[in-house]
Amino acid sequence: MEINETIIIPVIIAFVELFKGLGLPRKYAALIALALGVLVGIFYLEPGNIKGGVLKGIIYGLSASGLYSGAKNTMQQMTNRKR
Repeated sequence: MEINETIIIPVIIAFVELFKGLGLPRKYAALIALALGVLVGIFYLEPGNIKGGVLKGIIYGLSASGLYSGAKNTMQQMTNRKR
């Protein structure tokens, strides 16, 4: 993984948050993260290799979705413990 690829996951999370702020229902957030990951994979990471781009995109999209979900759940647990 190159240094410039490390920012893809936070960028996907930021775009999903933007879409949620514009009215996207929360239940579609993971699907949007996956779709954005695939688009990034095809057009940025592996422009000449569609199969490789889709695979990398799925990995990045699911990673972004899981990272957000894990961080959110951790924050909720920490907030509940303080009460």
